[in-house]
Amino acid sequence: MENGAAKPVIVAIDGPSGTGKSSTSKAVAAQLGLSYLDTGAQYRAITWWMVTNGIDIEDPSAIAAVAGKPEIVSGTDPAAPTISVDGTDVSGPIRTQEVTSQVSAVSAVPEVRARITELQRSLATSAEYGIVVEGRDIGTTVLPDADLKIFLTASPEARAARRSGELKGADVHTTREALLKRDAADSSRKTSPLAKADDAVEVDTTELTLAQVIECVVTLVEEKRAGK
Repeated sequence: MENGAAKPVIVAIDGPSGTGKSSTSKAVAAQLGLSYLDTGAQYRAITWWMVTNGIDIEDPSAIAAVAGKPEIVSGTDPAAPTISVDGTDVSGPIRTQEVTSQVSAVSAVPEVRARITELQRSLATSAEYGIVVEGRDIGTTVLPDADLKIFLTASPEARAARRSGELKGADVHTTREALLKRDAADSSRKTSPLAKADDAVEVDTTELTLAQVIECVVTLVEEKRAGK
């Protein structure tokens, strides 16, 4: 079926860090001609803005008061996803340890989630052919009516090994501790916690190569498109 004839398909991919979420989502979107949105990058972008502007990250009311200020723009081309804040490309700065260590605290503030969720919904509904949206609360909160919901999991050990491979020279044990700490923070927050939607397909990536995970997800999307 040609893209023009297919109705746009919205795919939500959730799961904790280190499950291969970003690599999988980007590759699936590219293979199927869909847009791609990394929602984590948006939360990192607003966190970067808060840190850069000296907002007290320990004070949720201070964060809430300025949540509407930064202009965050996400480019949704899976081959070259972009993110800018107030016209500045922040794709590099948002990956620093400083931002990574603060993102859970900023993301937990309801006003921040409301702002970013609205942004995510507008990008998803305006994607011409459909979109792969990856994050932690997409299937449950952001896009509860997504055509297909996938929840990626993997053992903490596998996730830590992947993450420390990405963070060159990082210690696997330290990485594992940091991942579990972030999972706990994101799973226990009151607003839109990290959770698997009841109607999501769970894919355990522990024993799978990235290529196998991509193939599995592409198959699920194609079945959904074919109306199976």
